[in-house]
Amino acid sequence: MRKVSRYIFSIIAIIASLPLFSGCKISYMLNGAAIDYTVYKTIQVANFPIRAALVYPPLQQTFENGLLDYIQRNTRLQTTDSRSDLVIEGEITGYNLSPQAVNQDAYASQTRLTITVRVKYTDTKNEKNDVDQTFSAYRDFDSSVMLNDVQDQLCQEITEDLVIQIFNATLGNW
Repeated sequence: MRKVSRYIFSIIAIIASLPLFSGCKISYMLNGAAIDYTVYKTIQVANFPIRAALVYPPLQQTFENGLLDYIQRNTRLQTTDSRSDLVIEGEITGYNLSPQAVNQDAYASQTRLTITVRVKYTDTKNEKNDVDQTFSAYRDFDSSVMLNDVQDQLCQEITEDLVIQIFNATLGNW
């Protein structure tokens, strides 16, 4: 009987103490974003023109949409087209194909598609957070396959890698 009364007393004590902790709030984000939403409300994602020697026109739209979508899914920032608390801008500086694996006939059996993006991230509230950096990602594909057949898929996969790198270096504040 004594154990039961102690158990009931413990439960009552826990329930009674809950209002004391209601003012406390533990906040964390699983996506890695390190944004103080009391300071930062808006972000502008500018155009990323292609300045590479080899141009694949759909890449610009694919990259810009991927970056914008990722930011909208993983932050509470409002996107704007003008003055913002944060600005991400840049250019696609590289779109390169290079042979990777050479077989016994001296022909490449694998080809690598590499995309390079230069990003300038401006934090209008704290210039110590500014970033001006180049990011690069690649995918290999079988040389027996025509680039036209796999180009859209490769660009989508590479864009996803680039977007995560850029997010982590800027908004993730890694």
